[in-house]
Amino acid sequence: MTDAEETAETYDPSRYERPSVTVDVVIFTLIDRELHVLLVRRKRWPYEGYWAIPGGFVQMHESLEDAARRELEEETGVRDIYIEQLYTFGDPNRDPRTRVISVAYFALVRADRQRLRVSEESIDVRWFPVRAAPSPLAFDHDRILAMALVRLRSKLEYTTLAFELLPEVFSILELKHIYEQIFGEKLDKGNFYRKIKDAGVLEETGLLREGRGRPTRLYRFRRDRGDGQFVFRWREARIDAGESHERDLSSS
Repeated sequence: MTDAEETAETYDPSRYERPSVTVDVVIFTLIDRELHVLLVRRKRWPYEGYWAIPGGFVQMHESLEDAARRELEEETGVRDIYIEQLYTFGDPNRDPRTRVISVAYFALVRADRQRLRVSEESIDVRWFPVRAAPSPLAFDHDRILAMALVRLRSKLEYTTLAFELLPEVFSILELKHIYEQIFGEKLDKGNFYRKIKDAGVLEETGLLREGRGRPTRLYRFRRDRGDGQFVFRWREARIDAGESHERDLSSS
């Protein structure tokens, strides 16, 4: 029988080998003002004892996103979050068990809104500072983590994703610190303030926070603005290391 003669009644799925499909979910958060990633420690072969990005096999009846949400909750307890597809990883040798194609997702969440738990398939689940994450990770998860970090930084230029980590009211300094932690470098205070205010995503609350110095003005995020017109060219707000050093010397 030729392919041209094949019909729904005569199609034989066993004619083609089937790779397995998994999902992996990279979860970022800020803890103690530092960017962290959520990892699980594997209980069984392959990569027994290695830290890995949470994930697992897709079942025949579920969508990729449903599988990602299910695996994330089963393995870590993290639930009810917005996840976004990152990339598909399909190196033929990426998994020693069989041919496995993995679709990766990522998200930025508030850690204080999630209660972690260990699944039967792992021996630990923990937040790690991104700069001090265990290495190597299981499978090709070092590559997945690196790509997720690049995507996260990129999205901060054209979305308001960073606001997800803030309380209802906040200072611009707190917002600046979130950007600095995710970008991994210091931003110029004046440029940052001007660009964020020009973006029109903040609303003054009229509230002030008392401290050791002058009271700090507090803002809230204008959710009616959305991401449609938000552009933050953070590279224009970065501090040149040499320039910063010269400033420090001149002001000392």
